[in-house]
Amino acid sequence: MRYMIFVFLGACSYGVLSTFVKFAYEDGYIVNEVTGSQMFYGMITAWILVLLFSRQRASLRQWLVMLGVGVSLGSTGVLYYASLQFVPASIGIVLMFQFTWIGVLIDAGRKRQWPSKDKQLALLLLLAGTVMAGGVLDGGGAWEFSLVGVLLGLASAFTYALFILFNETAAVELNPWIRGAIISTGSMLVSSVVFPPEFIFNGKLLEGTLTQWGILLAIFGIVVPTLFFAIGVPRIGGDLATILGAAELPTAVLLSSLVLHEQVTPLQWIGVVVILVGIVIPQVADRFRRTTTPATQPSQSVKTTDLT
Repeated sequence: MRYMIFVFLGACSYGVLSTFVKFAYEDGYIVNEVTGSQMFYGMITAWILVLLFSRQRASLRQWLVMLGVGVSLGSTGVLYYASLQFVPASIGIVLMFQFTWIGVLIDAGRKRQWPSKDKQLALLLLLAGTVMAGGVLDGGGAWEFSLVGVLLGLASAFTYALFILFNETAAVELNPWIRGAIISTGSMLVSSVVFPPEFIFNGKLLEGTLTQWGILLAIFGIVVPTLFFAIGVPRIGGDLATILGAAELPTAVLLSSLVLHEQVTPLQWIGVVVILVGIVIPQVADRFRRTTTPATQPSQSVKTTDLT
């Protein structure tokens, strides 16, 4: 339960980002500056934490593996922001949140084990809740179908699913501090290629509120989730972590209502509840199985394991 809470809080941390991004845009900053400052301060903060709390060193192979995990995380943001140039935000978030079933299917193929019925039910609820909470059914207006936008949105879902699944097995012998720092470095590399960090040299980083929003976005978008995922995902598995990752959307909807005072329709609130139910179902089912499974003799236990 402790490790599930870590993953859940890491996903909720991602849900905070949209509120800070909204404030940063209101201050006149553009996507290049907001995303770049987030990655920049995230990398710096992560390495400061390594200096404070970790003496472990990573090998070249471990560096390359964790940089790959960071690239998958950084690519998610780049692809998602790119998709929003072609589709409305409500459609974009629904496309990106397809990472739930994508991640579970990838994990099932890797382990050659089909998801349990409770996880299949959870996925159906997550998909239905995402459509409702994303505002797609609330008369958000017609939108012109864009194949490029849809593909970019689904690509962001795929890379985010990979990020969660990679956390289960990638260099798990490293402590979470060093893993998170290398991941943040990989994310910074991807962001710098797509969004050149001009803000570092043109003085904007030290002017206005860019540093303020960059640090907040770094904490909630880089440091906390990468650290918590590094702690929790190897312990609970990629399929369950993917389902818990859906907590991001309810958090974003809740903060948009409470902090930004944006209108959230009743159907969106219902969608939030449906998502939360979908997240809880696998946990309840797992606890039920544990409490109802009778004690077995050692020989019977071996037999059950063989059948499983």
